[in-house]
Amino acid sequence: MLAPVLVLLLLSFPALAAELRGEVVGISDGDTLTLLTPDKRQVRVRLAEIDAPESRQPWGSRAQQALSALVFHQAVRVVVQDTDRYGRTVGTVWVGGRNANAEMVRQGQAWVYRQYLRDRSLLALEDEAKQARRGLWALPEAERVPPWQWRRQGQSSQPAPAPLPRASAVAGSAAFTCGGKRLCREMSSCAEARFHLQQCGLSRLDGDRDGVPCESLCR
Repeated sequence: MLAPVLVLLLLSFPALAAELRGEVVGISDGDTLTLLTPDKRQVRVRLAEIDAPESRQPWGSRAQQALSALVFHQAVRVVVQDTDRYGRTVGTVWVGGRNANAEMVRQGQAWVYRQYLRDRSLLALEDEAKQARRGLWALPEAERVPPWQWRRQGQSSQPAPAPLPRASAVAGSAAFTCGGKRLCREMSSCAEARFHLQQCGLSRLDGDRDGVPCESLCR
């Protein structure tokens, strides 16, 4: 009888659920980040119950930048819900008392992922963003394709741009890593600037939002 009772307690009291804490050191897209824990583990975290546009969809890069502005280099708490088939930790991310998952929906940067929905208050936030035409809701209707539908149509099977390596030679033997640099003047090459924009979510490098960072280097 003990095991069923423990399961019931975990379902009844979310505070008993597993938590992770650490600093966000990478932003993959509008709903996936990399967390550096106090014991120096890197954990990939998928924001639960929301689905942001894929990188190759309209608004994909904007959603990534929005999540970066919200949590990059911030101390966060993750309330864990599950682990997905890609090995990512799925959970609710809290930053400075704010629910980042809900904030992405409120800003119009992501859809509510209805297939996995638990917190139905997210639906009201999505409707509010839609009515106000925030974020992706300002796009023409034909471009507002939910990511799960876009993936089902096979768009994500198209060849993706070659990702930048996480470790490349810079100034001899140094490697590209997130967290060490923040400004264009600190970049040694266009490749390094692109790495920090695309892999680390350092959107300040792309001031005019044209996808090209540090234009003095990437001309």
